[in-house]
Amino acid sequence: MKILVFAHQLEVGGTQVNAIELTAALRDFHGHEVAMFATPGPMVELVRQKGLRYLPAPETRIHPSPARMRALRDAVRRERPDIIHVWDWWQCLDAYYAVHLPMRMPIIVTDMCPGIARLLPTALPTTFGIPELVDQARASGRRRVELLLPPVDVQSNAPGVVDPRPFRERYAVDDRDVLLITVSRFAESLKGESLRRTIDAVRTLGRDLSLKLLLVGDGMLRPELQQLADAANAELGRAAVALTGVLLDPRPAYAAADLVVGMGGSALRAMAFGKPVVVVGEHGFSVPFNPQTAESLYYKGFGGVGDGRPGNTPLINDIKGLAENPHLLRGLGEFSREFVVKNFSLEAGSTRLSELCQAAASEPVNVRVAAADGIRTMGVWLRERRFRPEQRAFVPDVEARSTRPEGTPESFQGLPHHRTLTSTGDCLDVPRKPRQSGVSRGTA
Repeated sequence: MKILVFAHQLEVGGTQVNAIELTAALRDFHGHEVAMFATPGPMVELVRQKGLRYLPAPETRIHPSPARMRALRDAVRRERPDIIHVWDWWQCLDAYYAVHLPMRMPIIVTDMCPGIARLLPTALPTTFGIPELVDQARASGRRRVELLLPPVDVQSNAPGVVDPRPFRERYAVDDRDVLLITVSRFAESLKGESLRRTIDAVRTLGRDLSLKLLLVGDGMLRPELQQLADAANAELGRAAVALTGVLLDPRPAYAAADLVVGMGGSALRAMAFGKPVVVVGEHGFSVPFNPQTAESLYYKGFGGVGDGRPGNTPLINDIKGLAENPHLLRGLGEFSREFVVKNFSLEAGSTRLSELCQAAASEPVNVRVAAADGIRTMGVWLRERRFRPEQRAFVPDVEARSTRPEGTPESFQGLPHHRTLTSTGDCLDVPRKPRQSGVSRGTA
């Protein structure tokens, strides 16, 4: 079967890695002929490393994009795929109106965002990466939804695959240091708050503990994060926080870590390396991954929304509890590795995707259903004024998920908590309300 994968802009991000690795796995493990259609970015290098045939897509700031729709139609006429695998709602709009409706081209959609966009057509076969979202989508009336967990290449991301010493030496990590790693886009959307809080936690704990934090990534928040890092280093009198910039291959950072602070796919890749992880989110959400929290974090997608109380006590306590008890780290890391291998392997994910693509490609497009769904989607698009790029907010069908459990954090001062409505490489920013407790914390 021939599959044309329509991914979003190939900037550095976890969802881009997922799209590229799954596309290569469809070819390598299942014998499908594949090609990738996407807007150029730094991750084109990974596309080339995987030996994938790459079709550049035009850049755009609006969705649907007439330019991308024309380019996609041309690609479909040349490639004659059996199905298009589309990533996320903004690519879905282009594909739906460019080739699904007029050309009756089968489409399957994968959305790894932490919410359900009303703009996603309801009649298309759609996968979500979070079990809770699958349940919510079905409860809201969407019937053609399936679970496709974010895949992790557990062979390339594994203990012993990468030598951690050069990375630790490059950033002057002392043997006595507890090295914290965060691999993330430096974007306000979903990421900004937890990045600020992690720096603040090291600033607070670094007075008594030999902690070193390396932030791996880049983005619009870099100047602000650098200022916070400089302030923390000045207060502590040492280089406790540093920004490394983007690593197209972040595996040396994961391999070098003693403890990882992250969310989503980044947390999963760290776990594949056998690292203990503190999972962070929005509104103060922070939970260590351990046998007691594993089930809840799996269901809610390794992220969450906290109770919104001021203060940074939850994350400070989570990092402190692990950094002060190094004897716990190895066991937690081994459990993390076992959990990822069992539930998130690239082989299993590609097998599931192959089955779903074959099923979707075998079904003829029902033009009446597709037209009605297209009218509904266009109505939502017009109501939300999606044609104005500066107002492209992510609009969930249902509220976002999990929450920070109990706790009475102290006043949280000095860390800005502002939000903007901007498009990012993964999802779109939306203010999400604090929620009540939803994750059982347990103990390490």
